[in-house]
Amino acid sequence: MEPDLFTAAAEDRQEKDPTGSPLAVRMRPRTLDEVVGQRHLLKPGSPLRRLVGEGSSGPAGPSSVFLWGPPGTGKTTLAHVVSKATDRRFVELSAITAGVKEVRVVIDGARRASGGYGKETVLFLDEIHRFSKAQQDSLLPAVENRWVTLIAATTENPYFSVISPLLSRSLLLTLEPLTDDDIRDLLHRALGDERGLKGTLSLPEDTGDHLVRIAGGDARRALTALEAAAGAALDKGETEISLATLEETVDRAAVKYDRSGDQHYDVASALIKSIRGSDVDAALHYLARMIEAGEDPRFIARRLMISASEDIGLADPNALPIAVAAAQAVAMIGFPEAALTLSHATIALALAPKSNAATTAIGAALDDVRKGLAGPVPTHLRDGHYKGAAKLGHAQGYVYPHDLPEGIAQQQYAPDALKGRAYYEPTRHGAEARYADAVEWTRKHLGRK
Repeated sequence: MEPDLFTAAAEDRQEKDPTGSPLAVRMRPRTLDEVVGQRHLLKPGSPLRRLVGEGSSGPAGPSSVFLWGPPGTGKTTLAHVVSKATDRRFVELSAITAGVKEVRVVIDGARRASGGYGKETVLFLDEIHRFSKAQQDSLLPAVENRWVTLIAATTENPYFSVISPLLSRSLLLTLEPLTDDDIRDLLHRALGDERGLKGTLSLPEDTGDHLVRIAGGDARRALTALEAAAGAALDKGETEISLATLEETVDRAAVKYDRSGDQHYDVASALIKSIRGSDVDAALHYLARMIEAGEDPRFIARRLMISASEDIGLADPNALPIAVAAAQAVAMIGFPEAALTLSHATIALALAPKSNAATTAIGAALDDVRKGLAGPVPTHLRDGHYKGAAKLGHAQGYVYPHDLPEGIAQQQYAPDALKGRAYYEPTRHGAEARYADAVEWTRKHLGRK
């Protein structure tokens, strides 16, 4: 909706005296060049550049866009930069409070502005995934006929939450979580900028590192925590934001954990060894330390997948599918919800029966190969499909196991140098007991024991 007189007055007052606004609002970029991160979306000629009037002349007008990304990555910020930089009429709605009626009011106003004054309208619609199908349908004519240029923001996958006709008429721009360096740059900018803390406080490295961990790629969270800690430090008469002050303010202890140093590897090692030792509580403790320290959830998921094969193997054949499913889920949802998935997988792996037989089996086989213990493939196992193979004796004498009642043929499979060699020695733990029976039976029928 168009801002009313009270909203306009409040915005005007905020511009003249921004000190009453939250730090995250005061530090909102004024131009695309001030935006932190998302460089892949801000190249010359990009849809966002065209929306602010850069290179938008000619018959090809700016496209409607969907901004999809996690909270705090700059969706609303980008929309507000467009609103300040463009000479188009800018209207903002939120799908939380608006409905079809409000959308139609905006569209009618856009048509009048276009027909009467030649003024184009940009409609920013936040949280569009909250709109029903019917509500989204109401936008179609306006987007299709370019009565409005739509900027729609969502944290949900648009392919699941937005109707296809609306998506097909727009461009989908994916925002990425801010990197640690992005967050760090943002914090230092806020410390020195006149709109921010004006250089009144310094930020020691350990405090900055903890703020970056707290942020988890979310710019708004980083600035909110910085503002709270800065207020506490100023109240104490301090000239810097100490780690202790930050911890008191955000009620979140700084975990001694360096993601590129010894602690990274030590805690990861302790997690895997706790799972191997079936201590579910210790495993969850180390998992929590990694999560709280801002460890990449994909790194944790990879370690769990390795553990599922290295330490559990066929003692619980479901362990690896659980770990793989967890890794896929983590890649799709990210933190904070990914913590639940990682907990699920960690508990399942810690309590599963253990066997390293698969690990030792491939290790022994690789060791023999590296020592040169190999030899030619037996001729009856060689490829016999090409012309001349029979003359060489390839595939001759091969017995097809499916033709036999028991489905197993007593013939040599390993090279001569490895005849009778056994690599897989299954345990009797959990489900691997049935594999142990199978190994014993097959080796007997192969004439090996």
